[in-house]
Amino acid sequence: MSKYAVIVQNDESAWDDSKGDLYHYPSRYRDILQPGCQFVYYKGKQRDREYAGERLSPDPHYFGIGIIGESIEDPASNKNDWYCEILAYQEFEFAVPFKVDDEYLEPIPESRQTNYWRYGVREISEKTYGKILNLAELKPYTPKLPNDQNELESFRVIEGAKRIRYSSYYERNPYYRNQAINIHGLTCVCGFNFEARYGDLGRGYIQVHHNKPLSETGPTLIDPAKDMSVLCANCHAMVHRDKQHTLTIEELLARIQPSMT
Repeated sequence: MSKYAVIVQNDESAWDDSKGDLYHYPSRYRDILQPGCQFVYYKGKQRDREYAGERLSPDPHYFGIGIIGESIEDPASNKNDWYCEILAYQEFEFAVPFKVDDEYLEPIPESRQTNYWRYGVREISEKTYGKILNLAELKPYTPKLPNDQNELESFRVIEGAKRIRYSSYYERNPYYRNQAINIHGLTCVCGFNFEARYGDLGRGYIQVHHNKPLSETGPTLIDPAKDMSVLCANCHAMVHRDKQHTLTIEELLARIQPSMT
């Protein structure tokens, strides 16, 4: 049986989530955020004007839909937290208020009257899900989830009403980042090491680069050993400086000039 949920995206987060790509959550929500769960994104009341440009409304509202994909444990958490990927993300054209005619769109159980809005993930009925989509002027749909990895990669190409977007899930996914660092270490291809340069301040720091951007290749299976590299901030910036062409690691190394010091 399909599950439906509301997931909260705060303006400020301590986690490495990314709207429409990746969502961080505590283990208590694992039973809800299973692959195939159809969800509605929700934001609470705006607390800081700094985020006004990133919101559809300063008031509590629903702003998009998506489907929960696979989850992995957060390797940096000691609380058994998880990350799940977001598939088929579609943002609303306008904010859908959390109240209509002074009535909440989400029915609040009697047992949660005092703390319902504190929950970051809230399971809802298909009826409530459909009501929110109706107010957003979207039609409910029943996605066919992929059966194997190849189908899953194809499913991650989402054609929306206005654009085609490629999920950058693999680049942001902390599992793949950690795998790349475990394989390639913490020293840039140019030889720069943050800890060697900055001591304790630089310990453990490096940037992880996707050798072939998904925006160019489309969704593809990822092998951190050959598809990802570790780069210092300077090299990473140079690799992406030409917006028409992302340098390969070989092209980057060929352009590095001998030190003048």
